Amino acid sequence: MNGLLRDAAERLRAAGIDSPRIDARILWDHAQRLRHGSFEQLVQRRLRHEPTAYITGHREFWSLDFEVGRGVLIPRPETETLVEESLRLLPDRNAGYRFLDLGTGTACLLVALLKEFPNATGVGVDSSKAALNWARRNVIRHRLRCRCTLAVGNWDSAEGRFDLIVSNPPYIATSDRSALPVDVRDYEPAAALDGGQDGLKSYRALPPVLMKRLKPSGWALLEIGAGQHHLVSEIMAAQGLFVARVVADLAGLDRCLVVSPTRR
Repeated sequence: MNGLLRDAAERLRAAGIDSPRIDARILWDHAQRLRHGSFEQLVQRRLRHEPTAYITGHREFWSLDFEVGRGVLIPRPETETLVEESLRLLPDRNAGYRFLDLGTGTACLLVALLKEFPNATGVGVDSSKAALNWARRNVIRHRLRCRCTLAVGNWDSAEGRFDLIVSNPPYIATSDRSALPVDVRDYEPAAALDGGQDGLKSYRALPPVLMKRLKPSGWALLEIGAGQHHLVSEIMAAQGLFVARVVADLAGLDRCLVVSPTRR
């Protein structure tokens, strides 16, 4: 690590950045690709706790590159748990499945699924026009326009029935948002984080959509926050859905609720 990198890493560490050496290296590499701007300018942005992904405009998910920026939630590794579980539930990679992504954001989940299932088609819905603009960029980036439809609107605006519905809804309780890292709290869109007073508002809205849009043989994969497994399961069961299991992420935390309209 050269002197500039070492100095940047030390300043990032002093500012409370969790991964100062990694971030300094990412910013250095990004600066070398820019025609305008400088490494120091990038470091200054990170010192203000702007997320590295927003600074570089990119984030990796499922070994795929996604464009990101202000107005859209940054993809996280734990969300890959939903993709992994979909591969277990749907063993025929060549089937013409229909996927629905509720709150698609960057479309990282939908794009990853369509890459794994080359004959599948998908619909991504988001209430945020800003987020949907990033989703469109990523669908185009990964050459999936012919198999993917994006729509702005509420979750119940999708039409037809689907083999798989995935969703990473907002699940942070409103009162807990102030305790989030500055990088998240002050930069990422509140609408993609805030799950209402108890963090469960979105889960209460999901069951009618799942009942209406899932095929009888279909599955829904819902990302959940820490400690929400039993509460979300109760919400699903109270409206006639069946929770098959909860799947842990690589950190061992309950992350993905597997839901079905019929008992299996």
